[in-house]
Amino acid sequence: MSEPSVVEEKPDSEGDVSRRTFLRRTTRGAAALAGGTLLYTWRIEPHWIEVVERPLPIAGLGKALIGKRLIQVSDLHAGPVVDQSYLIGAMHRVAELKPDCLLVTGDFMSCYQDEEVPRALEVIRELPAAPLGRFAILGNHDYGQFWRHEDVADKLSASLEKLELRVLRNEVADIGGLQLAGVDDLWTRRFDLGKAMSDISTDTPALMLCHNPDGVDRPELAKYRGWTLSGHTHGGQCRAPFFNPPFNPVRNKRYVAGEYELASGGRLYINRGLGYLARVRFNARPEITVFTLQAA
Repeated sequence: MSEPSVVEEKPDSEGDVSRRTFLRRTTRGAAALAGGTLLYTWRIEPHWIEVVERPLPIAGLGKALIGKRLIQVSDLHAGPVVDQSYLIGAMHRVAELKPDCLLVTGDFMSCYQDEEVPRALEVIRELPAAPLGRFAILGNHDYGQFWRHEDVADKLSASLEKLELRVLRNEVADIGGLQLAGVDDLWTRRFDLGKAMSDISTDTPALMLCHNPDGVDRPELAKYRGWTLSGHTHGGQCRAPFFNPPFNPVRNKRYVAGEYELASGGRLYINRGLGYLARVRFNARPEITVFTLQAA
């Protein structure tokens, strides 16, 4: 009988070894990159505050206000998710910037009822004094679950007033000749932009605070040519470069962060906020905005 033939296995070529080595290294590199990105979005960027300094030109601004610094913070979301020491540190950062006027544009807390009011007040107690005053509006989360608990908003508002932070609820205040209008949140039953606008004098410069930037598209602002300062979006919170964020809680999806020119002739600025609903941020760092008033 003839012996069975033996097929000899050829050793791996150098090309096969190199390809396997490349694939292993690529897989490991991709895993390391993914892990590093997740760590960054969770541990670093959510608390990596950016101080944005920019001019705020206002037509008809009085000479006494030129050069004054208005500091805006927004969306603190005090509660069980956002680290309380981080928020208090952010208020100390505001103090270092020496504001002439302080503006807080809503969402002091994340809550079901009024259980987080004490945490919100603990943070606000650390805000510095401001010679031209301290003003605020409420956001949707300040109304508790489903934005429907008006008693919660009333309790928070009254408590903030005791800390000398004036809460504007569809009304107008005066800052040395500059009208400051503040409206209640767009998603609540207390929103009344028409009332606030009826109190604005057309021959005096004005500035509007509206937590939700969708408010600027309301017909009541069709003839308003001034600035509106908003928050609410968190800058999209996670935003891949060159793409719109996958989650942005506004009807007008172009409103994400920064400055926008409006069809009415007015301008909108959206602050990215300091807090979050989940501890994750990417390409949307928390923000403190320092506006320097200028005559337009």
